[in-house]
Amino acid sequence: MVYFGGFLGLIGLLTLIFRDGDVAGMPAVAVGGGLLVLGVAVGAFGVVRRRRVRRRKIAAGEPVPVGDVFQRARALPRLLRDVRQGTYADLPKNRPFIWVLALVYLISPIDILPDLLPVIGVTDDAGVAVWLLTSVSTATGLYLNRERERQRQGIPRGRDLGGGGASR
Repeated sequence: MVYFGGFLGLIGLLTLIFRDGDVAGMPAVAVGGGLLVLGVAVGAFGVVRRRRVRRRKIAAGEPVPVGDVFQRARALPRLLRDVRQGTYADLPKNRPFIWVLALVYLISPIDILPDLLPVIGVTDDAGVAVWLLTSVSTATGLYLNRERERQRQGIPRGRDLGGGGASR
């Protein structure tokens, strides 16, 4: 929700800055301002929700994703390699395939909702992009958590087959 709120806010800001004519019969200022306010509200709600879910997971003893964006991005190739080799079983084997399908959909000119429709045309792409970013980020964060646990326990890399309690 945080990413989606940021995306809505960005669309609203770009509409305010660059759009001169009406958008779907409404003034561009009203549409841009509305999207900007909606984006900020959705983003703030997402931050509050994320914190609540994290506290609940920690209290229940469930694994939580760790690492910042850059650490997670650097961990993605290791995650994919370990999933392919079968040394990390907490990620379903079909998940990387679904990620590739999502990337193909984002790159492809064929859309469920045509991009020619104002505002609505980008929502299917935005939804897929938000899901893809969230899914990859969560998976790599859980993978980093597993790596840190293994380092603390002194387990050599590539010996563990998962079972860390992360359910999908």
